[in-house]
This record gives sequence, C-alpha cells and structure tokens, in this order.
Amino acid sequence: MNGKQLTLRSMVIGVIGSVVITCSSMYVALKLSSLPWPIMFVALFSMLALKALGNTNLNEINVAHTAMSAGAMVAGGLAFTIPGIWILNPKAEISTMQLLVIALGGVILGLIFTALIRKYFVETKDLPYAMGQAAAETLQVGDEGGKKAGTLFASMGIAAVFTVIRDWFGKIPATLMSQKMLSFGSAGGIWLSPMLVSIGYIVGPIAIGVWFLGALLGDAGILIGGQACGIWTLEEATGVKQALGIGLMVGTGVGILVKGILPKAKEIFGGMFSKDSAGDSIVPMRWAPFVMILIAAVLTIVCKMSVIASVITILGVWLATAMSAQCVGQSGINPMEIFGIIVLLAAKGLTAVGQAEGFFIAAVVAVACGLVGDVMNDFKEGHILRTNPKDQWIAEAVGGVIGAVVSVFVLVTIVKAYGPAAFTDGQLFTAAQANTVAAMVGGISNLPAFLAGLVIAVVLYCINFPVMTLGLGVYLPFYMSATAFIGGALRFIADKWFPAVEKNATGQIIASGLLGGEAVVGVVIALITAVQAL
Repeated sequence: MNGKQLTLRSMVIGVIGSVVITCSSMYVALKLSSLPWPIMFVALFSMLALKALGNTNLNEINVAHTAMSAGAMVAGGLAFTIPGIWILNPKAEISTMQLLVIALGGVILGLIFTALIRKYFVETKDLPYAMGQAAAETLQVGDEGGKKAGTLFASMGIAAVFTVIRDWFGKIPATLMSQKMLSFGSAGGIWLSPMLVSIGYIVGPIAIGVWFLGALLGDAGILIGGQACGIWTLEEATGVKQALGIGLMVGTGVGILVKGILPKAKEIFGGMFSKDSAGDSIVPMRWAPFVMILIAAVLTIVCKMSVIASVITILGVWLATAMSAQCVGQSGINPMEIFGIIVLLAAKGLTAVGQAEGFFIAAVVAVACGLVGDVMNDFKEGHILRTNPKDQWIAEAVGGVIGAVVSVFVLVTIVKAYGPAAFTDGQLFTAAQANTVAAMVGGISNLPAFLAGLVIAVVLYCINFPVMTLGLGVYLPFYMSATAFIGGALRFIADKWFPAVEKNATGQIIASGLLGGEAVVGVVIALITAVQAL
C-alpha cells in the first residue's frame, strides 16, 4: 500500500458526492423502483476530481469513492421499505426522529458487520464481487492508459450510448417479453442490459448456470408446469415460487453461519470481546457489543418496538448481512428488501409484531444490507488495489452516516410535499419494493415451500453448492436470470474456445467497460431526473 489514502480532500469530495448520490438515489428508488449501482460512477468521478487536484494515487481515489457511494444504498434501504407503512395506512404518523434512528441504526450495524466479515468473504472465500472487480479494472487500466484503456473506454462508450437510447429516449425497449410466459404469470424474456450480461461474464458460468437453473425451476417448473398440469392456480403457484425462493435464501444464510462463520467465530468476532486482538476485524471492535445493545434500547424507546423485536432485529442483521455479502459477491444482486422481509417474518413467527413495528424491522435490516452489499464491492476493489481497509472503513462510516441523515431528510421532504397518498395510488411514486414488503407483512405465502427451501439450502450449502444463486433464480423475475445467463454462456465460450481472450484479460476489460457504461449513465440519468423534479 503506497501513497496517501485517507486525506482531508478525499473526504470532502466523498461527503459532497455522498449528499448528491443519496438525494438522487432516494428519489429514483421511489419513482422508478430501481437503484443503479453507484460504484462505477463514483470511481470515475473521484478519479477525475483527484487527478485534477494533482498528486494522487489509486488508493486515495478508492477511499474517496467508498465514502461517496455509501449513502446510495442506505437511501435504497429506506425507500424500499418505509413507504409500505403509508401504503397500508395513509394516516400513519412516523416521526423524523424514528426515521433517523432506523437509518442510523442500520448504518452503524452495517459498519460493525462489514468490519467483521470483510476478510472472510473478500479474502478467505475470495468471492468475485463483479462490480468491485470492474471498478478496480477501470481505475487500473484508466491510470495506465494504452491499448487496454482504449478497449475499456470504447466498450464503456458503446454501453453508455445504448443506455441513453434505451432509458432517456425510450427508443429501445428495456425488456423483450414472451406473451405466452406472461399468461402463466412468468416474467419470461430478457432484459436488454449490458451491465447484467457483464456481471454474468465476470462471475462466470458455474454460479450463473445455477442461477438460471433456479429460474427454470421457479418459472418453467412451478409457474408454467404447475399450472399446466393443474396442480396450482396462478395465485398458489406464485406463492409457492416466492416462498421457495425466500426459503432457499434464508437456508443459505443459515448455511453460511453454520459452516462458514461459526467455525471461525473466534477469528471473525474475537475483536468484539478480546482487548488483545482485533480478530479478523480491520478496526478495534470491543465497543461493538455495547453499541448493539444501545441500538436495541433506542429502537425500543424511540420507535416503540418491543424488547424481543429489537433483539431479533439485531440478530437478524447478523444473518442478513452475511447473506447480502454472499449474494452480492456471487451474483452482483443485492435484494436488500428481501433480507428485510426475511427478518420481519422471523420476528412475526417469534413474537407479536405491530404493523409499523414490522416495517421498522425490515428497514433497519435493509439499510444495513444495502450498506454492506455496496461496500463489500469497494473492499474487493481495495483488496485488488492494495488499499488500506481501515481507511476504507472510516470512509464508509463518514459516507454512511451522511447518507443516513440526507436520505431521511429527502424522504420527509417528499412526504410533506406530496403527502402519504403519493405512495398509495402508484401515480407519483411506484415504490414497488415497499409494496412487496407491505404484502409480506401478512406472513409467508406458503410455509411448506419455505421450509423445504430452507432445509434444501442448508444441505446444499454444506456440500459447497452455490445455492444462494439458485434461490435468486427462483425468486427474481425470469428475464433477469436469462440476461445474466447470456453473460455466463459467453464466458464459457471464451474460456473453452478462445483462451487467448481471457489470458490477455480482453474479455474482462470489455465486460468491465460495458458494465461501467450502463452503471455510470444510470446514475447520471438518476441525477437529472431528481434535479428536474425539484
């Protein structure tokens, strides 16, 4: 690790960027029910800003953009859960203080667990983290220049132009759908997304093949096959598919804890209890248990949650952040609201949970998982570039806290300006993920399918089967899985018949450029959309 990394100017740039990215992320998450990964945009922005100031290095750039991107997924965690309160009850009164407690509580828990699990997922398991790899590739190649840089930025430009034509001018459809599959309730088709194809390429054919297998099981098997054979109605088949997918993801989380984390508990969590060792943590963590107890107490007092629900929330974040780290590492997807739903359902199964209380649980978990999923990509990039992880963690803390405050301010402003009805009629803000959370407040749609998925996932994870991506395939819309599969298939073809492509890293560079082009333009469009709404 060389050169200055955590500097005053890197933090000033990071804070300014965090405010801007968080504002746009909150608005776009509510308006379009989507949230583009910010890492590529902030990596390039940080690089341009610091190079303009002079005397910089890739590690200082990496630290700056770690702070800059942290707030985006915090905003997503709130946007994908909290509006569900008003969807079910437009007259519900939620105070700004309660929202701040939820957002800051999720951020602090996310900070604790990224410090504890970073080494296990990034170094020990060496998960791909496609977005982090692409960002590192972009910075390295861009800094070096030459032919590789030309290839990178050419592919980035192609993806950027394609995304502008698709999303800004609407001249290219976002998806190509099969009407026959739609008649069975399956979102069959492909998503015209260079980014998702690139993620499939970078992650590789094995994990992506399992992901697509899950999609075939969920859609071709349960939705289409189940209805065609008269086993289920559309509503029943949808419930089985949803419950099985969630069960597989929960079971993966349990498997991660049982096989991976608990046997290494001393190394991973030792820093929380030993004054002589930080364990696997990148910062001293003896304060963490006291802070976790304090968060549980504040949730109980300010948010009026029961003590049991508050404790379940803290324990649930432990499980869910591990699931998020694994999921993002293997697939590049971070369904943070699903992790919130999982802990919410666990709480409902163990104790009586009020309506608003349920959303608070889901929101704390979603914020923590959003932060963890985003920053683990940054840590992967830092591992490649040999950035000091402690400096990155400090930057994450700064950006995350700023993001929590800003996201609450934006959400409260939107509610005051448009009223809670803005989320109920679907005209102003679709808030699709919050609608999903609201629908799941009633409980698991099919308990036997959920339990079957949970048990199967634990067993498969223990024999090293990439079951998290299987669960994603079952749960997510088919078109997303099919698009990622195209990337995995292209990687298989390149590895088998064009080995020189991978030997020279040409395929990886092109994939990183295509991924970055769509990601950067997605954030730019989000910023423009948010500014136009002012």
